[in-house]
Amino acid sequence: MKRLRFLLLTWFWLAGVALALPGDSVYQLDARLTDQRGQAIKLDAGRGQPVLVSMFYTSCQFVCPMLIDAARDTRAALPEAERKRVKVLLISFDPARDTPAKLEAMARERGLDATQWTLARTDPATVRKIAALLKFQYRALPDGEFNHSAELILLDGEGRVAARTSMLAGADERMVGAIRKQLAAAR
Repeated sequence: MKRLRFLLLTWFWLAGVALALPGDSVYQLDARLTDQRGQAIKLDAGRGQPVLVSMFYTSCQFVCPMLIDAARDTRAALPEAERKRVKVLLISFDPARDTPAKLEAMARERGLDATQWTLARTDPATVRKIAALLKFQYRALPDGEFNHSAELILLDGEGRVAARTSMLAGADERMVGAIRKQLAAAR
């Protein structure tokens, strides 16, 4: 039955038929982003698969690198076949400074594979809307730095928050379990 649902969803997607999203889906927001390659993408680009999402800024020297490491460790805790089915989306809440070139430089510096990792930016108003939907908090400080939440959030294939963790040291086994549960449900 799950396989049939997957095939039908795939067919509808290929046919260009838009299926209604659940009311609690963050994908309800028609957000346009620009990725590290300068390409326009939509917030719902990961629809149909689990996505690890967080918010960050490239000039952060402490928490944001830990977020990236936690996402990397979480994916690494999955078997290779499952790992390939989980994308990571990091959205900058500092669009004034985080240009596509800066996002690309960070991706290169951190060895983030662009087929699995998307670093993105959007306009300040949309950043605030995405942060509100994800319940992610951030605040600009007078010195140009930010106070912000430090969470990895798992979105299910329909863009609903399926799990979240603030554990930044290694892989949170509860998050790994939640990812595996989402992957099994998507089959």
